[in-house]
Amino acid sequence: MSKENTLNEIIIGYRNVIKKRYQYSILKENYDFPETIDEKIVNDIKNYFLTYIYPDVAERTTLNEAFDTLDDFIKQPEKLFNLVVDSFKLVFTHGRHLPKIFNAGLKAMKSYRGATSFENALVEKAIDKKIEAPYSTSKINTLIQFLPYQEIEDFMKNTETFFNIIHDKELVEKIKEIIAFLISKMKMKPKIFTQKETLGLELALETITKGEQMLNKLTKKDQEILIDFVLTIEKDNLTELFSE
Repeated sequence: MSKENTLNEIIIGYRNVIKKRYQYSILKENYDFPETIDEKIVNDIKNYFLTYIYPDVAERTTLNEAFDTLDDFIKQPEKLFNLVVDSFKLVFTHGRHLPKIFNAGLKAMKSYRGATSFENALVEKAIDKKIEAPYSTSKINTLIQFLPYQEIEDFMKNTETFFNIIHDKELVEKIKEIIAFLISKMKMKPKIFTQKETLGLELALETITKGEQMLNKLTKKDQEILIDFVLTIEKDNLTELFSE
């Protein structure tokens, strides 16, 4: 099986893991969370993961180029930052805090992209260990166990960082303002910025916006509970895997 086909099968397998992991009836038996975190909220977080963090194979065909340009911006942010510092409005509004806000936006995008790096690591292990598709939950768990624990911890930190950023309402509004400004400027410079590059930032903006909207359905306290809840589920799952 080719690497591309292995990746597609890993995507399908890991999406099934997410669907099983976030079944409300099972989680309610194992975790103590308030009635305000109901089945709809759990389904919202599951659907958010499946739509924006781990999109399906059909969606990936459209999104891969956007992912690639987003990765390029994360590795070489100067191209974007030069646009930002040339904006009198942004400099006037945010002053010396502008670089910090810009870097927080980059960190959010990098954290969001960590999911794809995780999938690619599973692909490498599947090929190396000759574990073939289809990838059941059991096979996915076996592949995760082959990964260096530090790599998994980094992935967990990315998840935590992303949710903490979109939970900070004041910060996320500033990040969205900057990304929207960049998209607008890039569209005005089609000879410098390609449509694919613009699409990458539009994808990041949509992901951040939808995450914020999901959290805004809850009180601030319940937002914190939900984030802790998600991180606990993920950590407990890894603890169980590595204690076997």
